[in-house]
Amino acid sequence: MKKVFKKRLKKLIFILVVIFISLFVFRFIYGYTKKVDTTNNQAQFFDNISNSRKNYASKKYQIKSSNTVQTSVNVDQKYEKIAEIKSKSTEFDKEESDARKKIEKYKALIQFEQKSGNQGTRKLNLLIGVPPENFDALYKDLIHIGKIQAKQITKKDKTNEYKELNAKKASLEKIRASLIELKTKGGKIDEFMQLENRILEIEQQLQGLGVSLGDFDDENEFCTVQFSLLEGKEINISIIHRVKVALEWTIKIYLQLIVMFFFLTLFAYLFLLAIEKLKILENIINKK
Repeated sequence: MKKVFKKRLKKLIFILVVIFISLFVFRFIYGYTKKVDTTNNQAQFFDNISNSRKNYASKKYQIKSSNTVQTSVNVDQKYEKIAEIKSKSTEFDKEESDARKKIEKYKALIQFEQKSGNQGTRKLNLLIGVPPENFDALYKDLIHIGKIQAKQITKKDKTNEYKELNAKKASLEKIRASLIELKTKGGKIDEFMQLENRILEIEQQLQGLGVSLGDFDDENEFCTVQFSLLEGKEINISIIHRVKVALEWTIKIYLQLIVMFFFLTLFAYLFLLAIEKLKILENIINKK
């Protein structure tokens, strides 16, 4: 009986030790995979100015028809292309200077700029307009500045939007011409004033359309690069500290598991004991 008890006790101790070591190894490895980030969250700079500035570019190409008589159609595509780059730097001044040199090298323009924070926690946000032919080269250079946290390129077709703006402009110009012609036919003063007010409204709408269409002009063609540079410090954690943290976490979780296991076992024992008592009571009642 004692040999069986000792054997079971050894087996239980072995299982408990294995569980403890497994928890410790898991937490120790997790400490290496978890990255420490001392930088602040990026400000929503680009979201705040997204509606105030749009950069568009165009691409001209031909599409061959599938008819028996082969013809080609010239297509003038208007599109919006945006690159988003988020980088972290431990040499903020140097890498900010490198970024500005790259922007100048590819004849790009800084359209909006925000720089904030104190030494050690500085942030730089740049909205850059770059000629379409230099977009890829600038993007490839900027993603080598600092340690990249995130990057992506988005391209949206704006051809239909451009055509709709032109169609709306043509329609408003026709209405304006018709109203001006009505003015020459005379009429009551209040009718004349209404015509003047309506013409003024159309003029204002045409001015707004002119601004929107101006973004599509060939001379204003740009693609967009949203570049964020955050200053952060690298933290080197010693092995002793990692062992200490892993050991503290393991002991805490291990004790919680032991306590939970104890109460579950106690509950199961009491539950089985209650069932046994009910069976005995049932047998006594049946004998009577």
